[in-house]
Amino acid sequence: MDIQNLLVISVGAILISNFVLSRFLGICPYIGVSRQMDSAVGMGLAVIFVMAIASAVTWVIYTYFLMPTHANILFILFGKEGQSPTDLTFLQTITFIFVIASLVQFVEMVIQKTSPGLHRSLGIYLPLITTNCAVLGVSFLNIDSGYNFMESLVNGMASGIGFTLALVLMAGLREKLETARVPKAMQGAPIAFVMAGLMALAFMGFSGLSLG
Repeated sequence: MDIQNLLVISVGAILISNFVLSRFLGICPYIGVSRQMDSAVGMGLAVIFVMAIASAVTWVIYTYFLMPTHANILFILFGKEGQSPTDLTFLQTITFIFVIASLVQFVEMVIQKTSPGLHRSLGIYLPLITTNCAVLGVSFLNIDSGYNFMESLVNGMASGIGFTLALVLMAGLREKLETARVPKAMQGAPIAFVMAGLMALAFMGFSGLSLG
């Protein structure tokens, strides 16, 4: 296992290619849940869990069920002698969405049982993780980048940490803005988008890091 390569993937996913501030994915929960620090942390932890597990599960499904190789489990079980494995990669989108939806349902049930207050504060944004393009995006990115299982798992977890970092920083800024003299026309979403743009500019500074 190449530790240096995993470190490069982690730093890149958290700082350089941050899903919110660089790839601009997951903007809906980023703006909607960043009003309070508690909600931001809770949402961040949920996204880390879903991204990490979804990355691992979708990699296994794609590699051993959808890819047309002789390691395909469906081919091993049902294939006939002389028959070529069937290419099922066209099913990856619907399969990945099903996996993510199942994980989000599990996370929602756990949070509802263990922390009803957090569940109420997250509101509609918790089940919306299912349609969070950042979660689906990291699954596709793992496949397109040719990552192995461990690299996919690390990239998924690091991407979730990067999402959480952006969410927590935004929540801290918006809590400070509550006591600031913001013009009426800029209050709420307008000033939030301005702050998001400034944060994205700030994170561009990490693009000069040399990870080689």
